[in-house]
Amino acid sequence: MTDATARAAELLKEHRCSIDRLDAILVYTLAERFKRTQAVGRLKAEHDLPPSDPNREALQIERLEWLSKEADLDPEFAKKFLNFIISEVIRHHEKLQK
Repeated sequence: MTDATARAAELLKEHRCSIDRLDAILVYTLAERFKRTQAVGRLKAEHDLPPSDPNREALQIERLEWLSKEADLDPEFAKKFLNFIISEVIRHHEKLQK
């Protein structure tokens, strides 16, 4: 193995360790987010409120598009990701209403 190859392998290892830490942050962040949305769902169920709020969802999508541009993240990817999360939240809220 050449010095350049060894250095590349070390850099690859460092990048992967960083990615692993970021994946953990994502998982814990999503878990915390879903704890909050579960609380919202229970509150909505207790007060007979609809499981989805299209106006809020539209504002969240718009906000996320702006944030993704600021963070140099593909806005379409961010939008798809948030839409997936929103659909899961609504599914949870509908389940709580039953």
